[in-house]
Amino acid sequence: MEKSFDIERVNQDEYAVRWAAEGQTGESVVRVTPDFLAEIGLDGFDQQSVVEETANFMAEHQPVIDFPLTVDLEEIAAAYDDYADKLRSRLQAG
Repeated sequence: MEKSFDIERVNQDEYAVRWAAEGQTGESVVRVTPDFLAEIGLDGFDQQSVVEETANFMAEHQPVIDFPLTVDLEEIAAAYDDYADKLRSRLQAG
């Protein structure tokens, strides 16, 4: 499946993630909590990069058309035990 993400900062610690896949488009708002990033060891990375890799991670686990309207990183980490480790590896490689 071909998919792409357009990420735009809309507020402090909030990013709009727009996607296009299978002829459809959509948007989610991803909330980033700096304290949570520090807690999981991702505080040294650019927030927008964290959001982009989070969108890629989510797309590997569910269709983008099923993305929730609002995404909190804490919820992703609670749902996927490997989230923080995978993101850290991806961000360090990038």
